[in-house]
Amino acid sequence: MALLEVQDIHSYYGHIHALRGVSLTVEKGEVVTLIGSNGAGKTTTLRSIHGVLTPREGRIVFDGEEIQNVPPHDMIERGIAQSPEGRKIFSRMTVLENLEMGAYHRNDGVGIQQDMDRVFDLFPRLRERTKQEAGTMSGGEQQMLAIGRALMSRPKLLLLDEPSMGLAPVLVERIFQVIREINEQGTTILLVEQNANVALEIASRGYVLETGRVVNAAPAALLRQDPKVREAYLGEV
Repeated sequence: MALLEVQDIHSYYGHIHALRGVSLTVEKGEVVTLIGSNGAGKTTTLRSIHGVLTPREGRIVFDGEEIQNVPPHDMIERGIAQSPEGRKIFSRMTVLENLEMGAYHRNDGVGIQQDMDRVFDLFPRLRERTKQEAGTMSGGEQQMLAIGRALMSRPKLLLLDEPSMGLAPVLVERIFQVIREINEQGTTILLVEQNANVALEIASRGYVLETGRVVNAAPAALLRQDPKVREAYLGEV
């Protein structure tokens, strides 16, 4: 049984039919990526999985249980955490306070400290800035904090939405090195990323979305070779 199974979901923003029968699976231990142009439905898919947007039709099964009607504040305890598009850190709180908020539902002090140390090992810069207000940090540091905060819940599934957005190339490379490390440490990842090249490099499988539908699904290596994918999303002709 897949860790996550999305079955024919239809999601709406008011009268706008944003997802039109999206289906996908994520196996335990995988990195799976969603690629597509702006407005294709990638972020909407993550929002639907995380309970921010409730699908009107279809099923979402996580770890053997249906979750399509579970509110987002209950997803953390079920094992799903998200690093959202735009980071959405608590800008007036310190780095340490942001990380502590990621573990707000936990009361295992030893485990929380272990995960804090894990985050600092992944992102040494955060250790240096524990007392700094998050809103005063650079965009790259804020992205590190957003991912670190999500990891503090010790998720079974980590949803990453555009982690490289607005970052310099050297920081993009570092962020994706860390994403690979997080996966190697045992966290399953569903990744939305505009930079399809780097997404397909670290993913095992990918789904291509267009106007709210999945139009291609294949191992990442095959998607990288697909002429349509190369032209539309990899900048090649």
